[in-house]
Amino acid sequence: MLLVLCVDLDDDLGRKTGMETPVIGRESVQDAAVALATADPEDSDVNVIFEGIHIHDSIVDEAVEVAVVTGTATGDVAANRKVGEEIDRVLASLQTGEDVRALVVTDGAQDESVIPVIRSRVPIDGVRRVIVRQAQNLESMYYTIKQVLDDPETRGTVLVPIGILLLIYPVATLAEQFGLPGSSLGIISGLLGLYILFQGLGLERTVDRLVERARIALYTGRMTLITSVVALALMAVGIAGGQETLASIPDPDVVRTVSAVGYGAVVWFALAGIVASLGRITDEYLAGSFRWRYLNAPFYVTAIAVVVHALSAYLLELQFATLSYLAGALTAGTLLGLISTLAFAVAEQRSPRKPDSEAPN
Repeated sequence: MLLVLCVDLDDDLGRKTGMETPVIGRESVQDAAVALATADPEDSDVNVIFEGIHIHDSIVDEAVEVAVVTGTATGDVAANRKVGEEIDRVLASLQTGEDVRALVVTDGAQDESVIPVIRSRVPIDGVRRVIVRQAQNLESMYYTIKQVLDDPETRGTVLVPIGILLLIYPVATLAEQFGLPGSSLGIISGLLGLYILFQGLGLERTVDRLVERARIALYTGRMTLITSVVALALMAVGIAGGQETLASIPDPDVVRTVSAVGYGAVVWFALAGIVASLGRITDEYLAGSFRWRYLNAPFYVTAIAVVVHALSAYLLELQFATLSYLAGALTAGTLLGLISTLAFAVAEQRSPRKPDSEAPN
């Protein structure tokens, strides 16, 4: 017996029509297809179900049944598990002494990810992917592109690679000129690529949230806003320091280049990290949610800076950077992080914790 199995992994049928699944039998499946088409004529699963009915009607030389199984809206492992459970119910409802084989009908690669789950329960004769033919004119092309741009899933897969391709030329130009734009074409291409990347990754909402957080921080007097600005300025100084150190190194290779930049920038980057962490600690204290372990951040930053500074100096073969100096710096950085962790852990255990109900709003 052949089972024509229509797969709706994201459960459009159940969510949009309220029908219980699985749907078994030609008449029930047709009713489900009509209900889904009425609820959302643009849903591709409508064509999947009608294709299943078409295959069912075209087979006359053997016993055949058609059914629709669905997953969940998330389309993840839970969806695959639900599809497997519904297939078990479909197989249990088939009253036949013949071996059952399946012909799977889907609308794309996402639904086909459930194929191993189906194969573990019933042999698969084939997979039919339904592709809807559209009119090849300007209006349908515009509508298709608009739909792609509105869909978060396909938007990221289509626009992100295009944005990366457009960024290749300006990045190469900036690398060649070491920070100076090579031409107006590179600048335009870079800006366009950044815009497409923002649209493809949906970063415009992230930027809006950051702006809103900055506005709230400005009007509520949070230290994080000030310390973040200072940290960015210190990082800019660190980048300049790294470039200055790199310029003083004759014929640098890859290792010496990285070491020179790290040696020149690490102190300023460490200061930026300490300033930013102190601002965050101050805000947490004023908000009444301070924990002793938050004080680990400045010490961790200092420990990492000590290690990076010593390692960079050793790789640059500076006069003071002996092997003993490197070993001492590595030991000091490790001990600084370990001691701060233990000290603040003990302090937090011994200090009384304010109940959540007493925490200020």
